[in-house]
Amino acid sequence: MRRILLSLLLLAHLGELGAEDRLLNPSKLEMFVDELPDMPKIQGFRMLNTSPKPKSLMIGMFKKKWKFHRDLPPTPVFAYGASSRRATVPGPTIEALQGIDTYVTWKNFLPSKHILPWDPTIPTAIPATKTGIPTVVHLHGGMHEPANDGNANSWFTAGFKENGPDWSKRTYHYNNNQQPGSLWYHDHAMGLTRVNLLAGLIGAYVIRHPEVEGPLELPHGVEFDRPLIVFDRSFRRDGSIYMNSTGNNPSIHPQWQPEYFGDVIIVNGKAWPKMTVRRRKYRLRIINASNARFFRFFFTNGLEFFHVASDSTYLGEPVVTNETLLAPSEIADVVVDFSKSETDEAVLANDAPYPYPSGDPVNGSNGKIMKFTIKKKREFDTWRVPDKLIQYPSPDLSSATQRRYIAMYEYTSDIGEPTHLYINGKPYEEPATETPKAGTSEIWNVINLTEDNHPMHIHLALFTVLDQTELVRAEEFKACMSKMNDAIKCQISKHARGKKLSVAAHEKGWKNVYKMTPGYVTRILVRFSYIHSNTSYSFDPTGMPGYVYHCHILDHEDNAMMRPLVVMK
Repeated sequence: MRRILLSLLLLAHLGELGAEDRLLNPSKLEMFVDELPDMPKIQGFRMLNTSPKPKSLMIGMFKKKWKFHRDLPPTPVFAYGASSRRATVPGPTIEALQGIDTYVTWKNFLPSKHILPWDPTIPTAIPATKTGIPTVVHLHGGMHEPANDGNANSWFTAGFKENGPDWSKRTYHYNNNQQPGSLWYHDHAMGLTRVNLLAGLIGAYVIRHPEVEGPLELPHGVEFDRPLIVFDRSFRRDGSIYMNSTGNNPSIHPQWQPEYFGDVIIVNGKAWPKMTVRRRKYRLRIINASNARFFRFFFTNGLEFFHVASDSTYLGEPVVTNETLLAPSEIADVVVDFSKSETDEAVLANDAPYPYPSGDPVNGSNGKIMKFTIKKKREFDTWRVPDKLIQYPSPDLSSATQRRYIAMYEYTSDIGEPTHLYINGKPYEEPATETPKAGTSEIWNVINLTEDNHPMHIHLALFTVLDQTELVRAEEFKACMSKMNDAIKCQISKHARGKKLSVAAHEKGWKNVYKMTPGYVTRILVRFSYIHSNTSYSFDPTGMPGYVYHCHILDHEDNAMMRPLVVMK
């Protein structure tokens, strides 16, 4: 039996070598030749006379071919759209109105087999018939009932032929009663999130509130308010997406790798695109939709970012920076004033090492994002960045009803390679230990015992980052935690006494994702209610299957850095 296994592994390795021989050298693709697309827009509301009303949408998932670059053959992808012909990567931008319901029937039209390798040895949605691709859609940053949240076990295959154990409905109801801001939707199927997103199942979702946002006079309209969905991919010479099909511990997990990185940077479905802009202000909603890559964005000509929102929530006042670090799934909502440019070109670049923070430096391919060509003519600019934006309540520590410790673990094999990751030392299947009460706030102390920075995303809730404190005598504390898995018994108070890391000014507002620094305790105040109206949710958050929180490095989330979150009455 061992000989057979070794033979199979050798054949897989040889096959992988062959695939690597057919890998595309990204330097063969000329940068800045394709125009930046503006993804199709779908209104999530309808107008009756002059009044907005709820609207029902059907958005499907289709296999098709997509052209990522002028000189790259068409790529097989999975794409969202109202039809196969209109499906795009990323999918259409859904434009919703605050307080107006949007109903979406997500339909799976995908084939019986995946276009990318997946690993059945990690917790994975596997249909009983072993055919069909499980999918389910999560609206990232959305606040709605659990049954509409896209739980990982609420998956379904083509034609709803097979469903996951927590599946309950075909049509999702997004009531859009939360604060205005930038969201995005993506697949969330158990153990398949990383491959389904790599295949193309991502898209932007914007909640607008004209009465509140209009007086700000920020750039708006199709030309001046642009979502930029940024991600990385590798390709074979035939145009297909390349993903290593051999795991780092192949005798344990034949395919799973701890992180996916590609050298071709895609923005709105095009590799290193270009965009011609006028000498005035533009609003760019930059979404990091990569599996594992962090981006530290900056302009090569020194242009600044005016941050007006972070993730799905406006800031109280704008913050100006020369660079901005985005973890996977984070959103930087910024205004860029191209009238300030002293040059006629501005390249948006990246210098974040990968894995972040202690990995390889960027190279000539993944260090460039896109190019802006700036028209010479100066013009009158009607947009502005006001001194004050939208004021939300500041975090009130005295309101916290519970204090929790959340520990992040990575486990390795005999050869020192990662085998899986857990939160609080527990697999996803174990009963929920995080059971907050609706309408309350809690303080979570997130202890990162790994060497990676983990962007933690909490479904439903918003949180503010209070502080980050380095662990002293960290190895001693890790040894205790590995044995006891109890921060209090391991005397966390004696170890969380090191240097403090300041929270960047543009990240001090309400967020739904934050970067958990390795070797630090990150303290956050989590709020399980609306922030814009200071009221409880307009729906019942206590139903099943509940919510989740997880690392948003998708390879980690899939194996199995995710835990259930059950809200109580």
